Amino acid sequence: MTLTVEDAIHTATTTWRRLGVEEDAAGEMAEELAADLTAAAWDGRSVADYLGGDIEALATSWADERGLLPVRRHLKETAVAAAQGAALPALAALALWWVGWSHLLDPSSESLITTADGHVLREEHKFADPGVPLMWVGLPLCVLAAFFLIRRAVHGTLRHHSAPAHEATVRALTKVLPGLLAAAALMGTAIGLFGAHVVGTYQLLFTAPFAPAATLATIAAGATWIRHRTCPRATALR
Repeated sequence: MTLTVEDAIHTATTTWRRLGVEEDAAGEMAEELAADLTAAAWDGRSVADYLGGDIEALATSWADERGLLPVRRHLKETAVAAAQGAALPALAALALWWVGWSHLLDPSSESLITTADGHVLREEHKFADPGVPLMWVGLPLCVLAAFFLIRRAVHGTLRHHSAPAHEATVRALTKVLPGLLAAAALMGTAIGLFGAHVVGTYQLLFTAPFAPAATLATIAAGATWIRHRTCPRATALR
């Protein structure tokens, strides 16, 4: 599909709007871009050839060179990205805990036998429960998966928004994330123990929503704190 002048200007304008460039400045740059592309067309150059193929990168670089990009910490975006990265491992960890706690895979059984004299004997057939080792093997794997997914989600989100110091944030997050994951795991475990000893019968109904929610909140708060510490201060913050 041939890239037209209108397509290029629309993509550039959308990029500037996403980056937070003021409307008046974005309009002036759009007019300049349209004039440049028209002149290039008169010289026999296509839009794709003139722009080099990556319009978003060019628009971002152009706005940055003119000092039009507001410095924003993107704290909300960081929190959401961290929570999204941790969501799947948290749910998997909850499922593994439930398998181990409920003995869902336990093959043990018992049977009742009535003897000739009318006595009822109970026979128990005990076998190893595979759900328990599955839980203890699966939980560390969930933590490992959460480490990489959270890191990738935060890095991708900050890079998408062309956020300042996003590399510094990712480096700091990489160092702190093991401790942050341990704190989140302890939070989830504490809620599970509370449900077991206080809630009792309705433990699952209590633990299922609150343990993942507390875990994700801990991860999101920690990632936001890291972003706050590593992003330069500015007057225009989100």
